[in-house]
Amino acid sequence: MPGEISPTGKQYGPGSTPELRASHADRDRVVDVLRIAAGDGLLTADELDERLETALSARTLKELASLTADLPPTLAAAGAETGDVVRIEQVHSGPVVRAGRWVVPRRLELAVTYCKVTLDFTEAVLLHDTLRIDVAMTGKTLTLVTRPGVVVDTDGLQLVHSRIKYRPSPTGSDTPVTLRVELVGHKEHGRVVIGPTRRTLGQWLRGGPGSASGRA
Repeated sequence: MPGEISPTGKQYGPGSTPELRASHADRDRVVDVLRIAAGDGLLTADELDERLETALSARTLKELASLTADLPPTLAAAGAETGDVVRIEQVHSGPVVRAGRWVVPRRLELAVTYCKVTLDFTEAVLLHDTLRIDVAMTGKTLTLVTRPGVVVDTDGLQLVHSRIKYRPSPTGSDTPVTLRVELVGHKEHGRVVIGPTRRTLGQWLRGGPGSASGRA
C-alpha cells in the first residue's frame, strides 16, 4: 500500500518491499506502541491481548504495520523511542499504581519520595522472564502483589530504617517460574511488602480477587 508506515518509522514507496523480515527490535517497538495505546484507552484489554499475540509471532514488517495502522501517528512515533526501561519519578504526590493488564518491562526505575507504590503482577502481561527494579525510594510502602510463578529477589536491596515483609505465593514444586523480580538499590523509611492478595471472607465465598496487603 503506497504511503504505508513501517514499525521502524520508514515509509514504503511504490518500489519498496514491505515483506521484509521483522527483527526482535521491530516487534518490541510495536509492543511498546500497543502498551501505550492501551494505557491511553485506545485499545481494550481483549484487543491488547490479541494484538500482542500477533506482534510476538509476526514474521514481516507488513504484519507489524497492520497492528498500529488505526492508531495516531504521534503514538507510533512515541513508541519508536520507548525502550525496555521505564522510569517513574514522583515526589510528595498521589500513589503510583500499576495493576490490571499492564505490560511489565525488562527494567523499572523507581525514583519516588513519600509516594506509595503498588506493582500488581496478578494480571500483568509478562513478555520477559526477568524484571530488574532499581529502587531509590524514601518513605511510604512499596508493595509487590505476586501470583504463582512470580518470585522476588531482595538480596540487592539496601534498607535504611525500613523493613521487608515477604509472604511468598503458595506454589507447588512443579510450578514454573514465569517472572523473577530483582529489587536493587535502596529503600529508606517505610516498608516493602511482597506477596499475593489477601481475600476477605466475602471475597473468598464469591471467588473474587482480594486486595494488596501493603498499606501506607
